[in-house]
Amino acid sequence: MTGNTPQHTTGTRSIGAFEFERGGSVPDLELAYETYGEYDPDGGPNGAGNAVLVCHALTGSQHVANAPDEGIEGYGESADEADGAAGQARAWWDDIVGAGKAIDTTEYFVICVNVPGSCYGSTGPASPHPDGGVWGSSFPAVTVGDWTRAQRRLLEDLGVERLHGVVGGSVGGMNVLDWVRQYPEDLDRAVPVATSPRLDAQMLGINAVARRAIRADPEWNEGDYAAHGTQPDQGLAMARQLGHLSYLSKDSMERKFGREERDGEIDSPFPTDPAAAAFPDREVESYLDYQADRFVDRFDANSYLYLTRAMDDFDLAAGHADDAAALAAFDGEALLLSFTGDWHFTVDDAAGLAVAFEATDTPTAHHVVESDHGHDAFLVEPENVGPPIRSFLAAGVDGDDVEDAGCPDDCDDEDADSSPSYPRTPGTACSGFMG
Repeated sequence: MTGNTPQHTTGTRSIGAFEFERGGSVPDLELAYETYGEYDPDGGPNGAGNAVLVCHALTGSQHVANAPDEGIEGYGESADEADGAAGQARAWWDDIVGAGKAIDTTEYFVICVNVPGSCYGSTGPASPHPDGGVWGSSFPAVTVGDWTRAQRRLLEDLGVERLHGVVGGSVGGMNVLDWVRQYPEDLDRAVPVATSPRLDAQMLGINAVARRAIRADPEWNEGDYAAHGTQPDQGLAMARQLGHLSYLSKDSMERKFGREERDGEIDSPFPTDPAAAAFPDREVESYLDYQADRFVDRFDANSYLYLTRAMDDFDLAAGHADDAAALAAFDGEALLLSFTGDWHFTVDDAAGLAVAFEATDTPTAHHVVESDHGHDAFLVEPENVGPPIRSFLAAGVDGDDVEDAGCPDDCDDEDADSSPSYPRTPGTACSGFMG
C-alpha cells in the first residue's frame, strides 16, 4: 500500500438467507462491518494476502478503530458524541489498530464485523422483522460457529480469499479458535487473546445469573418488550454490573475503589433498601451504577441474552476427540496472549491451548503479560499487548517481541503442562474498562 492515510470504509452488506446451527433461519442476514487499509491479495509478510480479521468481544462492535480521516461522517467526535452518532461502542481497540500501530493499517487490510445477534447494525433480535416489528424473541439462537460462517461469507463477498491473520480477545478469541477449527486452510496466523477453549463452571454461573436478571425484569415481557413499548433496563443494568465484576481483578478493584465512600450523587437504577440511610454508599457502587447507566443506552437486552448463550455454548473440542484434534488441520502459526490477573480466562487456560496447538506441531508461542488489572487488560494495556501482536503478524513465533512461556528447560514432556515458569511482560495499573 502507498500513502500515509489508510482508506476506511463502514457499511452494512447482505449475505442473503442464512441457516443457523441450532435451527431457524433469516431470509436476509445483514452484517455491519468496517475496513481499514487496502486489500492486496499478493501482499502481506507471506505474499499470500494482507487481510487481518479482528473479532470483537461480547458487547463490542465493528468499530475497532477510529477513522483516519475526521471528515468521515459519524467519526472524529468526542467519545460521547461518537457513541450517539454511530449508535455503537466507541473504537474499542484504537491503540492497537491503526496507521503505525501494532496492527498497522498502512500494511494490512483490517476487517471487523459485528456478529449476528448483536445490535450494532448486524441482524439480531432488535432488527426489523420481514413481517413488521422486530425479531425479538423469535430470532434464532446464535453460536460462535454462526459468527464464523457469516464472517467467511462476508469476506468472500468483499473479495478476500485468504486471511493473513485472525485476532480477537475474550469471546472474540473463541471466534479466532473457531476459524482455526472451521477454516484451517484460510488463515496463516491465529492470535487468540485472553480466551479459553470453553467457559468454566464459575463463568457459566455468572452468565446464567446475568440472564436471569434480565428475564426477571417485568419490562422484559418474555423478550417481546419492543412490541409492548417497554425496555428491561433494570435487568440489563444488573447483568452489565455482574459482567464488570468479572472483568476486573481483586487487586485492581482494591486499588481503584477500596472501601471509599461515594463522593457525590449518581442515580442508581435500583431501589434502595430500608437500612440504606444508615450506611454509606461505596465508590464501587457508584462505578457500577455509572457503567450500567451508560450501557443500557447503547445495548439491547435480548442481544445480551443471545450472545452470552453463544459464549456459554462454545467448546473447541465439540465434535472432536479433544482440543488438539479440533486444531489438527491448521497449518499456520499461533500466538496465545494471557494475563496473570485475569480470572475470567486464566493463564492456565491459555497454557492448555498452547499445549493443544503444539500437539499438532503448530509453531506456537504463549506470551504471558504480568498484570493485576484483570480480564480488561487486553483492552487497556496496549503497551504490553501491541508489541507481541505486531511482531507475530510480521514474523510469526520468531518475532522479536514474542515471548513463549513454554516449559522450563529441565522439564520433560510429561510435565510440560504443569506449572511452567512463565516469562512475563510487566504490566501497568490502568483505569479503563471493557466497552
